[in-house]
Amino acid sequence: MKLAFRLLPAFCAAMLLGLSVTSVSAAQYPERALRLIVPFPPGGGASTMARLLAQPLTDALGQQIVIDNRGGGSTIIGAQLAAAATPDGYTLFFSPNQLAINPIAFPDLPYDPVRDFDSVARIGSSALILVVNPKFEAQSVQQLIDIAKAKPGALSVASSGNFGPPHLAIELFKHMTGVKMVHIPYRGSGLALPALVGNQVQLMFGTMPSALPQVHANRLRALAVTTAKRADVTPYLPTVAETVPGFEVTVWYAMVAPAKTPPRIIKHLNTVINRILESTEFKQRMAASGAETTPATPEEMTRFLRTETQKYKALLQNIK
Repeated sequence: MKLAFRLLPAFCAAMLLGLSVTSVSAAQYPERALRLIVPFPPGGGASTMARLLAQPLTDALGQQIVIDNRGGGSTIIGAQLAAAATPDGYTLFFSPNQLAINPIAFPDLPYDPVRDFDSVARIGSSALILVVNPKFEAQSVQQLIDIAKAKPGALSVASSGNFGPPHLAIELFKHMTGVKMVHIPYRGSGLALPALVGNQVQLMFGTMPSALPQVHANRLRALAVTTAKRADVTPYLPTVAETVPGFEVTVWYAMVAPAKTPPRIIKHLNTVINRILESTEFKQRMAASGAETTPATPEEMTRFLRTETQKYKALLQNIK
């Protein structure tokens, strides 16, 4: 007992030292580089948006944001890798709509987007842009529909992968117009766009950040955008809905972390990211890529994810 009393001061000192070290460590987060997993090869819309955010986030956090492109499997490969990562705030996952789509499209999905991830931030959203190879004769959405109906199954349409927003746009377009086209899925826009430029396929619903530069370089011709209203960055382009009433597909980008990441880290990242999203400079850079920022709290992002999942459940039922 006497020995225990003599050791008590030392034990208390050690405990206090441990608490002090923990506090210092928490205050210093992050202390090393962060990995941002993007579930597509380089060159696509998600990768472009992630890289657009990476530099100002690096500057704000004082640590490098390392982009880790893990394409394939309709984003499942990258998402599963992120979900299994240590929840310490040093691995983050950057995803478009597939975060909400995959639970509906793949019943045996090896992860749950709500249970296995903590929402960090909602980054932005944009229209898709319907683009064709310059050698393709269609100059408008109506001409495209007429050609597709005259030659059922003769046209090939690329996408960045199964069940992503571009694929859903294809299926919705086919469903609402009655045309028949052959869907060719690629492992990301970075692979699909070169196939379209090379005339291996005739058309594609591409993401604005990846497809618009190809339009500006005259390698592709744009016919329309997929939002309900014309996009600010391309006001001269009609919407698909102007020809096919009710047609609308929007792509969004979100950042999540492995479940059980410390709330203080989630809050810190959300605060820093939202500050970037609300800056005039970043908004202008996003707008130049055809996207707009959509800052939100982690709680708002989680509710948004649940709502989107229900929306896509209804959409997939309608186009099957």
